[in-house]
Amino acid sequence: MGQEQRSQFLVETSWLEENLFDPAIRVVDMRGYVRTVVKNGQQEAEYVGAPEEYAQAHIPGAVYVDWTQDIVDHADPVEAQIAPADQFAAAMARAGIGDQHLVVAYDTHPASQFATRLWWALNYYGHTRVVVLNGGLAKWKREGRPLDQVIPNYPRATFTPKPQPQLRATAEEVLSMINQQGTTLVDARDSGQYTGTVVRGEGRRGHIPGALSLPREELINPEDGTFRSTEELQHIFKEANIVPEQRVVAYCNGGVAATTVLFSLAMLGYPQLTNYDGSWNEWGIRQDLPVEI
Repeated sequence: MGQEQRSQFLVETSWLEENLFDPAIRVVDMRGYVRTVVKNGQQEAEYVGAPEEYAQAHIPGAVYVDWTQDIVDHADPVEAQIAPADQFAAAMARAGIGDQHLVVAYDTHPASQFATRLWWALNYYGHTRVVVLNGGLAKWKREGRPLDQVIPNYPRATFTPKPQPQLRATAEEVLSMINQQGTTLVDARDSGQYTGTVVRGEGRRGHIPGALSLPREELINPEDGTFRSTEELQHIFKEANIVPEQRVVAYCNGGVAATTVLFSLAMLGYPQLTNYDGSWNEWGIRQDLPVEI
């Protein structure tokens, strides 16, 4: 896989600045947080957006999409699940994102997981014209590139959702995949949660039986927040025994960090990539599902 394929997924800050005002492009600010605190030996997580940070300064022309509000299913008891098709399409239409647009997503997360969440969500609804800004807003700022406070007002667009069910797994589907030939389960959470030394919320300790541990931070250059090179990524996945011949199903806590892993695999041309959207938010509290420590 060469640089050309990688550029179908990642764009550099220099490219974006040159193409900022191309009417065929919609830049999307996906800033937000998973804020964690430890109470009574358990980790509690709060999912929050960052619209006020966007309002203070953003890449010129960027629209804001709140990962905790705009693209989630508020009727689902499992937190942070992907919004149903009509709600997702309406959110994109309001943001001025239509079927014809190339979407460039960025955030300030160290592993770009909110930008990759939008990448996955758009792909799930059949919109493949989406890339992630390598290094995100932090790199953009470090390089002294322009920022703006103007909130753009694009005309309402037509976004046609075409769901791709193979990109999203349910708990029951994942249960059927455990120890199944042809499937690799990947846990993108930190190693403490995987081993059970860290417990989040009401969830149980441990991981889905047979799942491999690959914390999404390992895919990122810690010094500048960019994705590791093609060769480094290939080495990491080979060492983890994650191969293109397998269907790879990734999970985390809410189906967000998992998308950093899936995005990295997609850059390498892995053809069968699925997000277990419910992830540990669902699996951890369902007593009918097995866990391994």
